[in-house]
Amino acid sequence: MFAMSLGEDGAQLRPLEPWRAAEFLAHMDRGREFIGRFIALPDVVTDLESSRSYLRSYADKAAADTGGIYGIWAEDTLVGGVLFRTMDVAQGTAEVGCWLEPSAVGRGLVTRAARAIVDWAVEERHIHRVEWQVAAANEASIAVARRLGMTKEGVLRQSYLYRGERHDIEVWSVLAPEWRAARRAR
Repeated sequence: MFAMSLGEDGAQLRPLEPWRAAEFLAHMDRGREFIGRFIALPDVVTDLESSRSYLRSYADKAAADTGGIYGIWAEDTLVGGVLFRTMDVAQGTAEVGCWLEPSAVGRGLVTRAARAIVDWAVEERHIHRVEWQVAAANEASIAVARRLGMTKEGVLRQSYLYRGERHDIEVWSVLAPEWRAARRAR
C-alpha cells in the first residue's frame, strides 16, 4: 500500500482497491448528486456489491496494465479520485478522468492528483499521449485540463448519451514532449 502526498495540506493519493468498497460507497453517497451531474459513476456505484464490483474491475485493469484508479483523501476522508479509464502502453496512449465530492471543491485536489498520475504515465510508463474527455458543460473539469497544459482538440457533438440526453464531449490532450517542457518551466 502506498500513499503519495499531494501537498502541504496533508491530502494524499492512494490506490482505490476492492477492500475499500464500503468507504468508496460512503463517498459516493455523500457526493452522488454533485458527481452525477456529468458522469455516470454514481449511477453505477449504488450499493456495497456494485461498489466492490466497480473497484474490482479497476483492479483487473491494473493487473492487465490497461487502467487504474486512485482515491484522493483529505483529512483522512476519501473525497474524490482520478483514474486511467484506459491505457494502452504499446500504443503509448491513456485516458485520464476524475471526480470530486462537493466538500473538497476549490482546493486544487483534482489538478494535483491528475498531475501526479499523468507525470507517472509519461515518465515511468512512457505514455506519449494523455487524453481528457469531458462533457462540454463541465467547466470545472475543463479548467483542470487547462491547468494541466492540455490542448482542446475538438468536440464530439452529442456523442454521450447520459440520463436520456445527448451531450457534447470535448477532447483535450497533452503529448509527452509538451508535458516535459511544461514541467521544466514550472
